[in-house]
Amino acid sequence: MDTGLKGKTVLITGASRNMGRKSSLAFAQEGANLVICAHAKIKELNETAAEARALGVKVLAELCDVTDSTAVNAFVKKACDQFGGIDVAINLAGYRAEKKFLEESAEAWNRAIAVNLTGPFNICRAVIPSMKERRWGRIINIAGIAPYIGAGAAKAMVKLGTVGFTRGLAREFGEFNITCNAVGPGAIGRKVEAYENEHPLDPNQPIPRFGTAEEAISLLVYLASRDAGFITGQCYLVNGGRYFQ
Repeated sequence: MDTGLKGKTVLITGASRNMGRKSSLAFAQEGANLVICAHAKIKELNETAAEARALGVKVLAELCDVTDSTAVNAFVKKACDQFGGIDVAINLAGYRAEKKFLEESAEAWNRAIAVNLTGPFNICRAVIPSMKERRWGRIINIAGIAPYIGAGAAKAMVKLGTVGFTRGLAREFGEFNITCNAVGPGAIGRKVEAYENEHPLDPNQPIPRFGTAEEAISLLVYLASRDAGFITGQCYLVNGGRYFQ
């Protein structure tokens, strides 16, 4: 499938490792130029950038704290000056607050809000003006199944907030040919035995295994493609059927 992403500029937060790194390389394979950032892991971020450049695309890679609006605005301005604008923004940076409610600290609760909600707010405020000007854009946020299965309060709160945020943007900016969708991975890439013992699969899950990052990333690529231009305001759960939405 020709995704139409060749020559587009894709911004990905949390790109230094795991799904962020693999997503960056998947978009590079489609011929998209990359604007990638991470909060602290510069060595790993540079390794992601080097692998992407080896695929023949241009890359801007810098540390950027998505909770800092000044830093985000400066990063996006530099990207727009270099590439002419942002076509696709994928908010992958995340923070997990997974303790039981009465054991969770206020600091962890606030950090979860800052990274998972304020971060995408800052990124979208920075990239949408250039998308509006060019009347084309794709925004993809990362939700999850936590709100639907009653997982930890902090995690469920930010993930459900992500869905609401996504739908609000979809409603407001659809007229500018800007789509906004969310992807909610289930247990992805969890091969460590200790994790599996602590978080066993739901015995009623229709596909009885853990998912792979590639299975979620293929959906990110599709939603960013030109063929997905009539899909907006949706939340797709990549969870092996653990929860039906």
